[in-house]
Amino acid sequence: MTGRRIKGTLIAATLVVSGIALLTWTQPWFSITLAQSTHAGDAIDVPGDAAGPAAAALGLAGLALGGALAIAGRVLRIVFGVLEVLIGGSLGLSAVVALGDPAAASTTTITQATGVAGSSAAHDLVTAAVPTIWPMIAIVAGALLVLAGVAVIATSGRWPSSSRKFDSPAAKPQSSAPDAVDSWDELSRGEDPTR
Repeated sequence: MTGRRIKGTLIAATLVVSGIALLTWTQPWFSITLAQSTHAGDAIDVPGDAAGPAAAALGLAGLALGGALAIAGRVLRIVFGVLEVLIGGSLGLSAVVALGDPAAASTTTITQATGVAGSSAAHDLVTAAVPTIWPMIAIVAGALLVLAGVAVIATSGRWPSSSRKFDSPAAKPQSSAPDAVDSWDELSRGEDPTR
């Protein structure tokens, strides 16, 4: 596989997986059943923005990172690869923590539905919490971002350098012969251009 193809594949993978991470934030992560209150026995969906609020920021960070990888030099590619590993690990950890304690992850939604605030009160109200597929997708997306970050670090030396259009323009050498514009400028200042 050529360096250009590796670069394109890893950037595309980063963008797609980050988009999926952002999508998980918009989907329901749990369906909880409450023991009492006006919603007793009803299933309430807990959205990803309440159960895993970090998913949005991490997904956006991954999208920005994918764009930055497209123009980064070799040293920055390694830095961005490490950053991608951290983003993926944080995304996976966020989903694992939510799955580990669904009642705590659902506290905001429970408070909105019942008016009862606090993590311990939320634990007392929840009789059942059934996770959806979306927290698992967030974990998989996090793992894929970690793998992509490791691949960026491992292959960054084989990537082609960024194109010249992103480099700063080189200073043009000054010519010793005056041009027509310089002559007109000298006339405007009252100087004789023939000297």
